[in-house]
Formats: sequence, C-alpha cells, structure tokens
Amino acid sequence: MFTGLVEEIGSLLERQSAQGGGARLRVQARRVLEGVKLGDSIAVNGVCLTVTEWDEKAGWVRFDAVDETLRLTTLRELPLGSRLNLERALAVGDRMGGHYVTGHIDDIGQLESRSTSGNGVVHRFRCPSRLLSMIAGKGSITIDGISLTVVDVDGDGFSVWIVPHTLEATNLGHLSTGGKVNLETDILAKYVNKALRGAEPTGVSLQQLKEAGF
Repeated sequence: MFTGLVEEIGSLLERQSAQGGGARLRVQARRVLEGVKLGDSIAVNGVCLTVTEWDEKAGWVRFDAVDETLRLTTLRELPLGSRLNLERALAVGDRMGGHYVTGHIDDIGQLESRSTSGNGVVHRFRCPSRLLSMIAGKGSITIDGISLTVVDVDGDGFSVWIVPHTLEATNLGHLSTGGKVNLETDILAKYVNKALRGAEPTGVSLQQLKEAGF
C-alpha cells in the first residue's frame, strides 16, 4: 500500500526481456534505497514492483515485471532514461498525506491538454470509458503514482489541477501532450462500482410500473 506522495524521481537504466516472459527493469534511485530489503515493494510510476536486487552505493535497484504488468502499464514502452516517480510502501504509523494507493494499475491514460490557471496548471487526461464510472469530481485518482484530486469528469476524460511543487517533485512537469500515464482509480470507487453492478434487482421494476399504467 502507498500514499501517492512521490519520494524521488529516478530513471529507467535498463530493460531486459526475462526468460519465459516479462522483463527485468533496472532503475536509478537513491532515497528509496535507504533501508531497502529483498522483497520490499516500491511504486515505480505507480506500479507496485518487488525489489529483487540493488546496489545502494551505485544507486540502482532491479525489479521483475510480469507480462500482465507490462500489458497494463507504460513500463513496456518507456524509453531508457525516462523519469520515474518512486515511492516506498507505506509503513504502519506513517502519516497519510495522499490517499490509499494499491499500486495496481487499472489502465493507461493520455495527456490531452495543459493550461495555466493562476499558480496552478490544469491537465486534462483521456482515459478508457470503463474507468469513468470510478472517477468523480473532487475524488482521488493516481496518475503515474501521484495522488491527485479530480477537478471534473466529462466526455472521455477528466481534469486535475496541479500546483508548482508537484510539477517540480514529479515527472509530470516533463510530460508532453499525448504522453501516456498509468492510472489507478480510488480503491473505494472500485468496490462501490462492483457492488452496484453486481447487486440483485429489488423492489418495483420499470416493467412492473409500465404494466400498472405508469
């Protein structure tokens, strides 16, 4: 579990195809390596990955990514040198500054437009239609591992308002229009959406009302 508060920006040093599928990723990092242990979880652009090897002195960490992870995220196509948002897993007793983030990506979004408004920058992202029912204005969403508040939802996407600090402390300040990002909707929205879709119909149906003359 994570909070969506990025601790540092790393970079993709190496991506190798793994035997049997998937890939091995080597990421440049410093801060997130403090006290790291084998099997620890680190969010890489919002994707929860497990530490398999590291060199704290040289400043890198290695992860294995399975085919499903590569299919659902931008990690499969990011060029070497790409900036990566990194965050260690939430420890019991830590402050919750963002919102509960699982590191399980729902799908990929795309930056459609960027405009300045006051001291902030409004970003509008397009996303798959199936995610829209789980995104609400003033609700939370995770974009490349960053906990953000949704401004509004319309048509085929949504907008977020980003303050200067977030642009400086994350890779969003370097994202170009058309750039792809990993999206994770709020965990509560997922369960509510599933409950509503799977609920058994109760009470009076529309057909019964019609038959009764309404």
